[in-house]
Amino acid sequence: DDGANKQPLELQLMQQNHVKASLFLANRFIADNPAFFKDFMTAGSLIEDHTIDHKLLSNLTYTQQVQEICGQADLETQEYGRRPILFRPPGGDYNTDTQRAAAACGMKAVVLWIAKANGGSMQYQIGHSLRPGDIVLMHFRPEFSQDMAAFLAAQNAAGLHTELLEDWLPAN
Repeated sequence: DDGANKQPLELQLMQQNHVKASLFLANRFIADNPAFFKDFMTAGSLIEDHTIDHKLLSNLTYTQQVQEICGQADLETQEYGRRPILFRPPGGDYNTDTQRAAAACGMKAVVLWIAKANGGSMQYQIGHSLRPGDIVLMHFRPEFSQDMAAFLAAQNAAGLHTELLEDWLPAN
């Protein structure tokens, strides 16, 4: 999520552990080096929409939300050659205007999470372990390797594997 930290180790860890991910990037964090994420796509991950400026959307008008979401989708289409189809609102903050704006920008779903790898440990909104179908949030931050280790331990303990979100959502 976000794309703030850009270290080659992040891609290496994902490849070593056969992890493909739906990457929700915000221009505010990737503008200094958007090309960094092209190798993630080559490795099987997909780039999705997380707004231009990473603002809490419920504080914005419908028109401002459209600008944030469509603007990011346009930038990602130009940079990565694929228009995103999924949208994750910054901080999980959204309202009905967000849903309408996301749809107007061509997003097929507004995506939230049920678990988070953070600070080298797993945090769960429900229960104390991963379950089939759980969406896990992890950020590109300096502690990425510790977060990946925590996620992999939780995944292995639950006997699960990763899948791209795009593969589980209806095509239409």
